[in-house]
Amino acid sequence: MAEPTPPSAHVLAQIDALPKASRPLIVCDVDEVILHMADHFTAFLGTKDLTFLSGGYRFTGNIAPIGSDTPISQEAVRQLVDAFFDEESHRQRMVEGADRALKELHSDWDILLLTNLPGAHNKPVREKLLQGFGIPYPVLTNSGPKGGAVAALAAGRPSPLIFIDDSPVNHASVNASLPSAVQIQFVADETFRAAVKPSDHVDLLTGDWNRTRDFIGGILVPD
Repeated sequence: MAEPTPPSAHVLAQIDALPKASRPLIVCDVDEVILHMADHFTAFLGTKDLTFLSGGYRFTGNIAPIGSDTPISQEAVRQLVDAFFDEESHRQRMVEGADRALKELHSDWDILLLTNLPGAHNKPVREKLLQGFGIPYPVLTNSGPKGGAVAALAAGRPSPLIFIDDSPVNHASVNASLPSAVQIQFVADETFRAAVKPSDHVDLLTGDWNRTRDFIGGILVPD
């Protein structure tokens, strides 16, 4: 079971810089939620003569040279992810319907985008891409499990807080740090989503923004 995660000083500084607000909050991930990641990364692996070993929803232990069943190391995976963001993240496509759904939800909810992003230099690239898609909400960068950051963002806000993310690690972290959060595990890629076995604390598993909008707007009505 995940343990509560304290927020980093880096995240707290970003939170302190946000304007004060009292509306209910949606904290939303970016990769594989608002922007496609899996298909872009699969193509990127192909340029390196690498491939996923299975459709299981993980990177570490699941990437190998084409024709081999021996996965590359965790450090090699980290280097690949860093290289992807440096070289390819400006090309990522938007998940269909993300812009419309978030715009409709924003009438009742504040929206913050919390993304794990290597290197401060990648943040402006990500913000520019999102704004070009009509997604202008503040971007906060994090590293590691997101529970501490989400709990800090919830402080002073009315309940419930909505957390949207693809990663089971991040959902477990949020459940440990802010168990009152409503959790939506959003995985745009059909193959990866089919491999997910959602935990009991996940309220909705989906890859559809219309369904996500209706779930929040129709069931989780703000006070």
